[in-house]
Formats: sequence, C-alpha cells, structure tokens
Amino acid sequence: MSDTQPLSATFQTYMENPLLWPILEVLKQQPSGWKVHTLAAHLSELELVPVLDDAPEKDLFKRNFLIMNALYQLQEILYPQKWLQVEAMDIVLMPMFRNANHVIDPDEPLRDYYTNWTHYEASEGEVKRLLNEFWTRYRRFVGGETVSHLNRHEALRLFDLPSDATSFEIRKTWRKLALRWHPDRDNGDAEQFRILCAAWNVLRQEY
Repeated sequence: MSDTQPLSATFQTYMENPLLWPILEVLKQQPSGWKVHTLAAHLSELELVPVLDDAPEKDLFKRNFLIMNALYQLQEILYPQKWLQVEAMDIVLMPMFRNANHVIDPDEPLRDYYTNWTHYEASEGEVKRLLNEFWTRYRRFVGGETVSHLNRHEALRLFDLPSDATSFEIRKTWRKLALRWHPDRDNGDAEQFRILCAAWNVLRQEY
C-alpha cells in the first residue's frame, strides 16, 4: 500500500480502532468520572498509547482524535444494551434507560468529525501502520501473542464464518464475539478473548 494513498471509504468503514477494547475495560472498572485527557493519561500509563507526533500540540490532537474515534465506535457497539455518553469532559458508561436523549444521532457534528479518518491528517498507509502498532501493543497487553499462529481458514472457523465471508460480516462477527467474551464482561473468558484477538489479527489485515 502506498504511503500517499488517500483514505478510501472502504478503509474508513472497516478499519478497527484497537483502543475500543482497553477503553471498555477502563469504563467497566470505573464507568464515570472520565475526561478525554484523563482517559488518555490512563491509557498511556498502561503503555497502550505511544507518542504520536514530535510536536506536542499535534501529539495531543492525535491522541484526542483516536480516543474520540474509539468512543464513538464503542457507543455503537454497546447500543442499545448500554449507553455510552461521549462528551470530551464527561465520559460515562451507563445502563440503558428509556431516555429520549439516549439515541445515536448519525448527523451529530462531532461524531461526523471524529469518525472521518481524513481529519487525522495522514495517508491510509500511515493510519494503517499506526493502528497496526496499537493492535500489537494491545495483543501483548492481553497476552494474545501466546496464541499459536493461525491461518485464514482457522481464523474464519473460530468466527464460525464461511470462506467467502465479506469484510462486513467478519468485522460484525468480531465485534459481537469480542463483546461477548471480553474478560471484563459478565461471563467473559480471558483465554477465549485472546484466541479471538489472534483470529481477528489475521483477518483484519485483509482490509
């Protein structure tokens, strides 16, 4: 992939932000009291967020962008079982109640901005390398590298998908399984989650 290749619509739709899962872990342990900068600091303490730019102001912007992008994606994943309030100064994970304000608005300006990777100011190749680095850090964090190497056929079998599964089907299944087996979820399973992480690591590289 060329470093100068622009961000395609397909790439933006299917590229998984690996900060989804560590953020879910953090929110499960402490559902409220978070701001973007405190969440960023906590993830840095866990060594899940590297320095993203030599210029401090750009590094701060890129960290905020990646976290907000992950929060908006996570909001969609958890909905409607839970409501994730995404506000820069007040991030809260709460049970879903019948509240007229707890509805995902696809036209929300901030959502539109932070889910559009072109605003990260990087080529597709650069973004893909960045997310690959994040994903490698997270696999180490959960112990996913202890799982033996899988091929595509084995990975699809773990996802219970046919060999001709589409990118959309693969990503949808990954999110469903990850949410089910995440170790911080009720009845989650850390070992099963690590295996699924290894399978997703194989399949995501096809995008």
